[in-house]
Amino acid sequence: MKRKTNHKILATLALVLICSIMLTSFGIGYAGGVRGVGLAGICFFLTFGILVALAQMIPAAILLASLVGTSVSMIRKREIPIQTA
Repeated sequence: MKRKTNHKILATLALVLICSIMLTSFGIGYAGGVRGVGLAGICFFLTFGILVALAQMIPAAILLASLVGTSVSMIRKREIPIQTA
């Protein structure tokens, strides 16, 4: 039961994120003077471009935080994810 509610919450949050990015893209395109079908194209292009950029930046940020955490910490020096000479 708890798993289904977690899926519903995550799906709702994902849709809210996508809708907020889409409405922002729509506003940017409309303010820029794009009208008609071009507005829908710009809206989808910006929305999915932002989603792809987020999909690439989130794992990279996690790896960077892990690298910084292991290189700064004296306890976890042997866990550093890169080879040192």
